[in-house]
Amino acid sequence: MPSIYDEIKKDHDHHRALLKTIADTTGASDARKKAWAEFYNDVKAHGAAEEETFYSKLMTKTWGQDAARHSVEEHAEIDDLLEELNGMDMSSPGWLNKFNTLAHDYNHHIDEEEEDIFKRAKEVIDSSEIDGYGERFLSRKKKELTLVDDKLNDHLED
Repeated sequence: MPSIYDEIKKDHDHHRALLKTIADTTGASDARKKAWAEFYNDVKAHGAAEEETFYSKLMTKTWGQDAARHSVEEHAEIDDLLEELNGMDMSSPGWLNKFNTLAHDYNHHIDEEEEDIFKRAKEVIDSSEIDGYGERFLSRKKKELTLVDDKLNDHLED
């Protein structure tokens, strides 16, 4: 049975690689577009699934309430940046500047989760309480991906 911590970390590692790919490409190249679409879709689905599974569990613990609220606020800020970037011309200097802000903020967020929140969560949430949450996370993320794909398709058709 997958661990919620391992599944979230696996996504984070994938997101780090996509951020690097995007940063290493130029303009509106096919490679950048492909990496951006994958990053956009996966981060949106990841965030929603993480909030519904991991952060909802963290909220049940006194210590976890503030940490979960802080992370959910960061998710909202990242989501705003994702939407701004999605509506901009990828070959413009403004896009790259905004992307660099997103990359910095997202890396800060995931580093904080892995280094601080996971460590504390493991101390306050008994493993028996969170067994099965990795599966819940994966299932919810899969569902969220279909919702994100539908939203992206609607956006592209406008």
